[in-house]
Amino acid sequence: MTTSPPSSTDRDRDLWRHADFLRLWAAQAISAFGSRITRTALPIIAVITLHQSEAAVGLLAAVQLVPGIFLAMLAGGLVDRGRKRRILIVSDLIRAVLVGSLTVASLFHVLSILQVIVVGAGVGAATALFQITDVAYLPALIGRRRLAEGNAKLETTEAVAEITGPASAGVLIGALGAPLAVVIDAASYVWSAVMLGRIRGREPTRRRDAAADPGAALEASASASAVRTGRDFRVGLAAVFGNPLVRPVISSLMMWSVTGGFFIALYTPFCLREIGLSEATFGVIVAMGGIGSLAGAVLGRGLARRLGVGPTLIASAILSLTFTLFVPIAASGTSYAMKLGFLIAHQLLGDCFAVSFIVLAVTLRQTALPRGVLGRANAAIHVCTTGVLVISAVAAGALASWIGIHVAVWGGFATGLIAPIFLWPLRRLREMPAGDLGSGESGALAPPATDASVA
Repeated sequence: MTTSPPSSTDRDRDLWRHADFLRLWAAQAISAFGSRITRTALPIIAVITLHQSEAAVGLLAAVQLVPGIFLAMLAGGLVDRGRKRRILIVSDLIRAVLVGSLTVASLFHVLSILQVIVVGAGVGAATALFQITDVAYLPALIGRRRLAEGNAKLETTEAVAEITGPASAGVLIGALGAPLAVVIDAASYVWSAVMLGRIRGREPTRRRDAAADPGAALEASASASAVRTGRDFRVGLAAVFGNPLVRPVISSLMMWSVTGGFFIALYTPFCLREIGLSEATFGVIVAMGGIGSLAGAVLGRGLARRLGVGPTLIASAILSLTFTLFVPIAASGTSYAMKLGFLIAHQLLGDCFAVSFIVLAVTLRQTALPRGVLGRANAAIHVCTTGVLVISAVAAGALASWIGIHVAVWGGFATGLIAPIFLWPLRRLREMPAGDLGSGESGALAPPATDASVA
């Protein structure tokens, strides 16, 4: 007797009954909300509280990313060989302490741009470690066949956080000031650590033979004389750029990061100084991106079923990057309402198709790459994409100070339109690959030693 494969509705119900995934989801949901407050607050602290220039804001954006690049080069092997849940918890606690220090310094009137930069750098490094680990942990937690649904659910709460977080941040920053508002983010990281600590599933011990761990075969080809860190990084690079499905996506993301660097460096001063938004209005505008992201988390999988994975990736990239141009176009609006309309349209439509792309891109690499090398591959991806982001952010701040912010925004945002070209090799990809996790629940975490201890 044969059985039909589970429907998408069955998979939804599976995850609603998956206690450990629900704990991970609860951790992510609250910390995602809090992190939006700090993400919104840091450049506002620099621009409004400390009266820094565009170049300084660009530097702040860059230093939030640089430590994560170096950490990623060291962390890939640690993630693959270590206990991923423990790494996630430690990352959360580090971020809680660092973000909380801004509030303490503000209360004692000793807050400086140097501390903001140091906190930004530390939080950036811990966030990079968390993200690298999180992408490698999810396949082990829920198994391969539920990955698309799991990623979509996580992106949905990211979208809800994008709706509520920046808008709340704008109101809180206007009422309390940015340094005091970020204490909510510190509390959200503590919550996340507590919920992650309640996950009961036991991570399997990593086996070193090539048959059980596909990453071991890649390790075997690395130079025997190289130190482990260098070998791990080369293993990650080989996995990413040696895979014909993953390579086009990451190459596209690297080009996309050029626009991303200009965005993180110049978007806040552009909106606050050039268009004249208040902090509260700025938060509401950013929150509109959350509504678009919420739609994108659902839209991506639906489009992939109808058009295929590859065509959906290409279309999503083209549309998202095209709508990014609405930001510089907004400055040419003949009325304040028209300017707001362009900014809102960018957030709604640009973020919608960006998240549609992200859900599919992350699922693709989780299924196309061997599970045993996912941590190192994620680290290599982080280094490659974030490295471009850092260079672009620093260049954006310097360029804006030299030729003016309007021209810099136009040039940086338009450059990203090259990114979809790299996705062309995927135009005939219809479905996700089977991956090394198998078709069932292979790869899911082992259950706890005793079910009686589960709350």
